Parts: sequence; C-alpha cells; structure tokens
Amino acid sequence: MRLSVLEFRAGVLRRIRSFLDAAGMVEVETPVRILAPAPEPHIDCPRCGRGFLRASPELQMKKLLAQGMDRIYQLGPCFREGENGSRHSEEFTMLEWYRRRADYRDIMTDMKALVTALAGQVEFRTVTVREAYREYAGWDPFERFDQDRFDYDMAVKIEPALAGWTFLADYPVECASLARISGDHAERWELYHDGMELANAFTELCDGAEQRRRFLAACEERRALGEADYPLDEEFLALLPLVGSAAGVALGIDRLVMALGKENRISEARVLEIFPEK
Repeated sequence: MRLSVLEFRAGVLRRIRSFLDAAGMVEVETPVRILAPAPEPHIDCPRCGRGFLRASPELQMKKLLAQGMDRIYQLGPCFREGENGSRHSEEFTMLEWYRRRADYRDIMTDMKALVTALAGQVEFRTVTVREAYREYAGWDPFERFDQDRFDYDMAVKIEPALAGWTFLADYPVECASLARISGDHAERWELYHDGMELANAFTELCDGAEQRRRFLAACEERRALGEADYPLDEEFLALLPLVGSAAGVALGIDRLVMALGKENRISEARVLEIFPEK
C-alpha cells in the first residue's frame, strides 16, 4: 500500500460525497451489525455476537425509504465471509444510493454522471444479457435457463469481453434477486470496467409477498448448499410496500479506486490487515 494511493482514495471519496450532496441526496448511517441479512446463495455474512456483519446496508436503507426518506446514500464497511483474492476482500467499502419514484434507467443516468465527475469524459456501452450471451457464449439464457452454465459463462466468457465502461443490463428473471420483473427480464444492470464488476443496480421490488417468496426460495437453496440459515427480516418485509417505487445501486469503492487508479489488486486500493493462511 502506497501513501499516494490513500491520498487518491480520499480524493475520490470527497468527490463522491460532493456529487451526491449536490444531487440532493442525504447521507445516512445504518447498523453494521444486523440480525437478519438478506438470504442470497453464495454470499455469507460473518457472525458477530448475536447477529451478523452486513454484506450490504440495503434492507436497512429501504426501511428508511418506507418511513419517508426520498434520496439517500451511504458509504461504509461491508463484509463477506471467505472472499479473498485480487478483486475480493472479506471486508470492503460499499457506496449505495436509493431514490424513490425512480427506476434502474434513472440510476444508470446517475452512475454515468458520477463516473464522468470522477474520470472525465468516457464512453459508455450498454449491452443486454441476452446480446452478450448470444455473442460471447453462443446460447440464450432466456430460452432455457441453466444456473450453473450461466454462472460459469459469466465468469469465463462474458466478463472478460466487457471492455471499457460497460453496462450489462436486463437479466433473466431467475437472476432477479431484489429487482422488479418487467416482461421476460429483471430490471437490473451491472457496471463493468475492463471486465471487473463495479456496481449492481435494480428497480427495486416493493411487493412484500413476492419478496418473502424469493427470500424463502433463497433460504432453501442456502440449506441445500450447506450454508448458514438466516432469519427473515420481518420488519423489512412489512415496511417494503410502503416504499411504493424506488431504484438503487451498490458500488464497490475499492474496485472503483482500482479502476480509476489503474491498480491491479484490491490490497493496493485500501488498507488491509492480511490474515495468515489457515
């Protein structure tokens, strides 16, 4: 870790806050230790006392939307058990922002403006998931979805082909997670820079019953994989319909610093305590 990178990172954070503040966003802080993480296969939150360290502040921020806040953002630490590598760390910094009465296209416009404020004029490309898989993987996941094949091809064929600043948009409904479904696709996009995923955005699902169904299905899949069981956040599910409509995005700050500063490893973009191999 070079001190110059820390200074560069601090400048990025200042400009992010300045951009979002000027856009009328309110910075919030929600708990880092939570009782009920969103259940997602392959994403494990470390235990912490009677609860878990969050993988994302998403559920807590949506509770604020449900209680009347309109445009909010948060910068802070998040955690994922067992994620280590050149682009992964068990502890990382996430920026998330949410807007009521917006959709994923509005958030894409926000993201383009933020990247331009940080990196200057750059070219953005948008490609749909269907287009990407037909061109780079030779099949259409919308015709016959195969989760294992989809995940493998995403890592091996799709992501390496996404040069420059690229939005990968409109996912199969099987990949909706917490996103709203429109027709045959989920209103979701991810932003890549030279094959590295930086951000994940949704038009948010605001139907409590449907979100409960998806959470229960994810819990079943986690059990089948031998992963930890999480309690459902009943407060979140009860409040969710009060959001009405909203969209939001999660942006990995460490990877953003890597992209802007042309760093190759996440350890070069943040201060990390390196734990010895077990």
